[in-house]
Amino acid sequence: MNRRTLLHATTALGAATLTAGAATRAAASDGPGPGGPLRVHVVMFDGVEELDFAAPYEVFSASGHFADREVETRYVTLDGPRAVRAAYGTRLRVDHGWAPERADLLVVPGGGYRRREDPGVWAEIRRGALPRALAAATRPGLTVAALCTGVMLLAAAGLTSGRPCTTHHRARADLERQGGVLKNARVVDDGDLVTAGGVTSGLDLALWLARRELGADAAVGLEEMLEYEARGTVWSARSTR
Repeated sequence: MNRRTLLHATTALGAATLTAGAATRAAASDGPGPGGPLRVHVVMFDGVEELDFAAPYEVFSASGHFADREVETRYVTLDGPRAVRAAYGTRLRVDHGWAPERADLLVVPGGGYRRREDPGVWAEIRRGALPRALAAATRPGLTVAALCTGVMLLAAAGLTSGRPCTTHHRARADLERQGGVLKNARVVDDGDLVTAGGVTSGLDLALWLARRELGADAAVGLEEMLEYEARGTVWSARSTR
């Protein structure tokens, strides 16, 4: 299929007039519902890698401009509203606390896995609170997604054991040792668990989920706006049934 399907004229206009204020939607609703907004929570912690969290956030924040369904995107931290210091020194004020019961999609970035003494994934695994919270968050209707070494936080939570998954290439052996069923794909969709490879694959993860939840037209519109074509293999459990 030709990925560059012709868009409606309003798509180009919407992309051209996009602003940071418009991209960040209103506060998430208390309850979901058929036809309600897609509520995306991007999980933040000290040591999180900048591109890991920024790429999915931008894709989902912009996606409502290309779909009939509203999309509400927010950063959240387990510790409540606070400033987060990312892997390369970026400081970001996160205004929302942990509320997975108000989310349809949790996205867990990675960062801080190579140097175990630094803030990041290893520090959160040692602390234990975030893996426990992720384990407790699972419920029908919630998709938990992760990219790069954020997948190792899901592994620490027991969410990848016996499940098809992937992660950054340098963590794949660790993921397999912890019970993950590795797939040679950039994005692995096992229904309510969706994982992706390293760093830039956050774009592909978000574009795949936008396609899955909002439709192909939304994904193509986002690719046009971003001037990026989704790349790599997507392994989906749905295609094997």
